[in-house]
Amino acid sequence: MAYATTAEVEAGYRTLTADEITMCATLLDEAGLIIDAYNVGASADAKKVVSCRMVRRAIGDSLSLPLGATQGSISAGGYSQSWTNASGSGELYLTRVEKKLLGTGNKIGSYSPIEGMVES
Repeated sequence: MAYATTAEVEAGYRTLTADEITMCATLLDEAGLIIDAYNVGASADAKKVVSCRMVRRAIGDSLSLPLGATQGSISAGGYSQSWTNASGSGELYLTRVEKKLLGTGNKIGSYSPIEGMVES
């Protein structure tokens, strides 16, 4: 289930190409599944913001580099090609801030199933 629209991904970001709009719709559905795996009960606003951030990161800023790449080089004679990938390499993932927006992340605690069994 998508929690944002392609128009919301574009807002404040950049205009997407026709191919990116198609990819964006699919990525929004995938982002929704990831978000629900972390906290299905998160607020609708948090889910929308996190969805947009995840998809923008996956689509990237540069149309000339492969998805997720931040730097690239090409040589001619003898042909060579190399790319430097950003963390995540174009995949959908949640940052620490996004996990906090969803109400998860950085929680410390423990649970002992035998504590209730001990009698004083």
